Amino acid sequence: MRSQEAAELSGKLRGPVLDRDSLDYDQARKLYNGMIDKKPLLIARCSDVADVIEAVKFGREHKLLIAIRGGGHNGPGLASCDDGLVIDLSAMKGARIDPDTATVRVGPGCTQGDVDHATHAFGLAVPAGIVSTTGIAGLTLGGGTGYLTRQYGLTIDSLLEADVVLADGSFVTTSKSERPDLFWGLRGGGGNFGIVTSFLFKAHPVDMVFGGPIFWDQKDAAEVMRRYRDVLPAAPEKLGAFFGLKTMPSADPFPREHWGKRICALISCYNGPQEEGEKAMKPFLDGVPPPLVNWMGMMPFPALQSLFDPLMPTGMQWYWKGDFVNELTDAAIDAHLEQAANTPSMLSLMHLYPIDGAVHRVGKDETAWNTRDARWSMVIAGIDPNPQQAGPITRWTKSYWQAVHPHNKDGGYVNFMMDDEGEGRLKATYGGNYDRLLALKSKYDPENLFRVNQNIRPMH
Repeated sequence: MRSQEAAELSGKLRGPVLDRDSLDYDQARKLYNGMIDKKPLLIARCSDVADVIEAVKFGREHKLLIAIRGGGHNGPGLASCDDGLVIDLSAMKGARIDPDTATVRVGPGCTQGDVDHATHAFGLAVPAGIVSTTGIAGLTLGGGTGYLTRQYGLTIDSLLEADVVLADGSFVTTSKSERPDLFWGLRGGGGNFGIVTSFLFKAHPVDMVFGGPIFWDQKDAAEVMRRYRDVLPAAPEKLGAFFGLKTMPSADPFPREHWGKRICALISCYNGPQEEGEKAMKPFLDGVPPPLVNWMGMMPFPALQSLFDPLMPTGMQWYWKGDFVNELTDAAIDAHLEQAANTPSMLSLMHLYPIDGAVHRVGKDETAWNTRDARWSMVIAGIDPNPQQAGPITRWTKSYWQAVHPHNKDGGYVNFMMDDEGEGRLKATYGGNYDRLLALKSKYDPENLFRVNQNIRPMH
């Protein structure tokens, strides 16, 4: 029996509307993070912009809590809500390349893998994250860091234009020349200001890359970590290399003799030929112990982007916390290694993503994303397939973060925050841009209709 609300909304949309009695309701409400189990009243699977407009109006008129789902990949499960309306954009896919202008128009339901596949045929890529299942919408609105960040900047630095459905149900296009205030806020301010129904990105030359992981035993991690810290600033910007403290997966193709070992890793991408890539990597490898495994080689960029997908399927237990890092001191390295020695599960990790190079050539106040002077974005993630491990991985992540946070900046990357961070943390993250974001929220969403996010509450 369909609920009255579902029947009413269904009459307004082209896409299907699911309620709790729908056959595929349970499948549709699943999130990337298996630790989060939310039961919305309705899921509106929008097929186009008109559907999004109607869904926003319906949610507002019925005073329903609204969550917006793109890829559904968000750590704290902000792509859903209990007892409210999920505006699901996952069917609004499609990436259209214009090779003459090297631009790509992307639907909000696209994953990073969808975009990589479309652009690669033209020898192009949009700077994005490191896992192909990541939703491009949430990644972009939070900032977007990954392998190409040092060379081409954050994902938002390649954003040229966006189509947006606002809280009053109106539709606008925004860019540096049209509604520049909204365009400024979308670049790092999350989903606070509206629902983006189309992104236009500048794409960049990327084709075959020299990339892959290098693993060392964790007993060598202090040396490798210090070498990484010292060498990275002078490395060519074509090289994106992030550092990880991890465990060798107990699965093929990883060497059996190293299964279950605590390791450290450099996972790198050089946007160019192998000879140049090897030269760029040489300073990182000189003077440190020989690695257990060096799997760097030439591969298509989308292959590198999806390298770790098999280890990170949908439905794992996740708890993560992040920080921005200015300086990696010897004392900070010691604190990291002390915590990494107690990893609670095979997949739990710490990563340091570089945000230097091109990121630093954009001013702090040019986009909502404020931390243009940091050197790394750090994430600590407790990950395990077993729901009974939810407690231990959460406790480990929190205690690790508490141990290293005194060495870091006060704020962190919004896409690496759970839903328990608090307003003070958000203020620290946006720094001098916070008051401007507050004014923008009060202008475009004064009733805080879009609040299932890292929320900037409007002024009253």
